[in-house]
Amino acid sequence: MVSMVEVVIGNGEIVLDLWTEIPLAAQQILIILIGLFGGALANYGIYRFAYFQPRLISPWGPIPSGVTRGCFDRIPVVGWWGLRRESEMHGSGFWVRPMLVELLMPLGLLWLYQFEILDRGLWPPEIRHVEVLSGYSQSANAIFFTHLLLIILMTAATFIDFDERTIPDVITIPGTCVGLLLATLSAQIYMPTTLFIEGIPFGKPTTFDSPWFDTKDSQLASVDALLKALAIWSIWCFALADWRWSPALRRRRGVARAVKHFVDGLFHYGYWKILFAIWLFGAVGVVSVWGLQGDAWYGLLTGLYGLAVGGGVVWAIRIIASWALNVEAMGFGDVTLMAMIGTMVGWQAALIAFFLSPFAAILIVLVRFLITRDAYTPFGPYLCAGTLMTIIGWDHWYRLWLSENLLLLGTLLLWFSIAMLGLMAAMLMVWRQVKIRMLES
Repeated sequence: MVSMVEVVIGNGEIVLDLWTEIPLAAQQILIILIGLFGGALANYGIYRFAYFQPRLISPWGPIPSGVTRGCFDRIPVVGWWGLRRESEMHGSGFWVRPMLVELLMPLGLLWLYQFEILDRGLWPPEIRHVEVLSGYSQSANAIFFTHLLLIILMTAATFIDFDERTIPDVITIPGTCVGLLLATLSAQIYMPTTLFIEGIPFGKPTTFDSPWFDTKDSQLASVDALLKALAIWSIWCFALADWRWSPALRRRRGVARAVKHFVDGLFHYGYWKILFAIWLFGAVGVVSVWGLQGDAWYGLLTGLYGLAVGGGVVWAIRIIASWALNVEAMGFGDVTLMAMIGTMVGWQAALIAFFLSPFAAILIVLVRFLITRDAYTPFGPYLCAGTLMTIIGWDHWYRLWLSENLLLLGTLLLWFSIAMLGLMAAMLMVWRQVKIRMLES
């Protein structure tokens, strides 16, 4: 297992080296082609992986009975113009949204390439022109391709959430595993923190211990670090299980009956076997990478911390809000979505994205209402938009805001966050009582 990981890491570095040697114009053409394919892949996921009403719209998926589709229909963007003939089956204008997805995906990725690699937009403005930064082209490309994959996955999750107000695990669970794999291959996938060594700007990936950078090799190699990583992985796998805890049953029949109901729910469906296999394979992988140490372990630990903070923040708020309001607040799909995002951007960016998501919600709700007259919008698209805002404004949000507050508050930030969760619970309970009184009157 260890030797296999080493081979994969080496091959990943070779691929990045080959990519950086391709001429700029050829790179841009390839990105457009990747974007067209990525848009088609997102559309396939949007209509194929929907929970409640999978629709046979994508020309790459199963074909509806009595319908003929040709090779022209599979051409990204333009193929949807010909598929207008199926409007009686799928609804008027059904082709507009997927066509726009496939059109905007390559344009958006080309802009992201310009921003992250050519304009060095992830760096402070005052040093983006410094020639020494050109030496970090491999790191910049690793970041770009990670964000490219994340955008495709978030696009599929966003529109499924719009359509059905749920996010399928078939997108977020594999996405999380891929994110951890990419982090293991290279810690360079994480956006940079700028340091100055003897006046020369130096970019260090914003890893799990940022912004302190004081973790010793002996701490990384310790069994304690391994146990933390295994705990994060195990809790995530357990959270994915199909379990239900019934407070009503606990009140009526006691804790023992509630626990029995809980355990029965875990093993009622065969899904637990797949989940156990994922947990076992992942646990073996974590131990193997820990044995390697070095950048592979550093990257994997960063991805796991991103998973824990990204998914944990949303999970904590979901539990507390549901308890305070006595109704389900946010779906668990939002938890798995943010966990996936955290593996690819790190815990710092996941935290920023969560706090930016309400601001993104204002624009999303307004645009959606103007188009559909539906004022309700699920939370998943807010998180995805907040993630994009974090990437675009990374230098500002992290260097000038989060890192300074982390350095100022240190461990007090954790207690402050816990206090804020308690305050939120109290406020929601008050609001629940107000609503009850209003309905009674």
